[in-house]
Amino acid sequence: MSEPREHVPEYRWVLPSVLLGDGDGRRPVRRSTRDWIVDIVMFLAACLLALLGATELDGEPDGLVLAEQVTGALSCAAVWLRRRWPVTLALVSAAMSSYLELVGGASVVGLFTVAVHRPFKISGPVAAFNIVALVPLGVLRPDPSLGPGGMVVLGVAIVATAFAWGIVVRARRQLVWSLRQRAVIAAEDAKRLERERIAREMHDVLAHRISMLSLHAGALEFRPDAPAEDIARAASAIRDNAHLALQDLREVIGVLRHASSAGGDGPVPDPPQPTLADLRSLVEECRQAGMKVSYTAQLTPEAEDVDTVVPTAASGIAEGDVPQGLGRTVYRVVQEALTNARKHAPDAPVTVTVRGGPGEGLTAEVRNPRWAHHGRRIPGAGAGLIGLTERVELAGGTLAYGPEPDGDFRLRAWLPWSP
Repeated sequence: MSEPREHVPEYRWVLPSVLLGDGDGRRPVRRSTRDWIVDIVMFLAACLLALLGATELDGEPDGLVLAEQVTGALSCAAVWLRRRWPVTLALVSAAMSSYLELVGGASVVGLFTVAVHRPFKISGPVAAFNIVALVPLGVLRPDPSLGPGGMVVLGVAIVATAFAWGIVVRARRQLVWSLRQRAVIAAEDAKRLERERIAREMHDVLAHRISMLSLHAGALEFRPDAPAEDIARAASAIRDNAHLALQDLREVIGVLRHASSAGGDGPVPDPPQPTLADLRSLVEECRQAGMKVSYTAQLTPEAEDVDTVVPTAASGIAEGDVPQGLGRTVYRVVQEALTNARKHAPDAPVTVTVRGGPGEGLTAEVRNPRWAHHGRRIPGAGAGLIGLTERVELAGGTLAYGPEPDGDFRLRAWLPWSP
């Protein structure tokens, strides 16, 4: 189940433009050390371009030279505002550079800033305005060596270079931002899946133990006049299952504490997990609790035909040879089925069958008659079969359960077994 969007940390939905360090004009922009270095480089670049343009002022009227010097100095100083008002800086400097040469450095820096910090729908028109602003300068104040056409071509080349460079920088920043967001999402998904896995383990283990406690306690309540030997045996079973439940709970809490202390980083150690070989011990435990359980394992090697199923001992495949992950899933399926049988039909006989082999897959089937139970039912949240379905599907298998025409309730799980 995916996490609701409103519960996801807000930074996952922040727009890339904000993460690129843009200001909105309403609050000061906090510059990092890298930002200061970049801003100093941009300021020096604007000053250098202004100084190069100053060499072309020989022979110009004194008033125009003074205006060029004042506007050039102010435009270079305005470069420090490029993070807060990049579009304004680019448009104003471009408009002034249509006649004044020393503003050209600030105009180039402003265009580069807009290309980095704004999408193309904003930066594109700004670049086009910069190109249009080159025409009056080339016509009204042409360079003697280049002429009007040469000045326009040179200006277009400078504008295109600054704009292309800004687009490349923006694309790289967006790529880095995207990779970081994917890493954050992957980490959150990993934590969520780990929490769900631990929750399933708690349900599977504790539900089994507590149902055993309830079964023995119900027997004592139903037969208070039972022989002292039977009462002592039931009390011993209650004590043993209570101790096992506490032990299982300590293991799960230990896993949770490790995950919390590690901050969600690194692998989380699993408590000892059951395998298919432990299924016989589970069945025997249920028998000692008073359940009528029959268990059959029919495992066939890959070369055997599916129709010629033979018992495990003769097939050459032992229950311990089943892959651990596959055996653990089958164990949890049978464990949950037996727990449900104790809840809803505690006196009904239960048949457990495990069959299959490499290539064919492993099938676990649990059947029991749907007998009416008039005693006090063991409470449940109704999430056991839902969690079991998720567990089986995560393993690549299928799970089906429900009443049969003959009156039995059947739970059948199939899991793939790679040869």
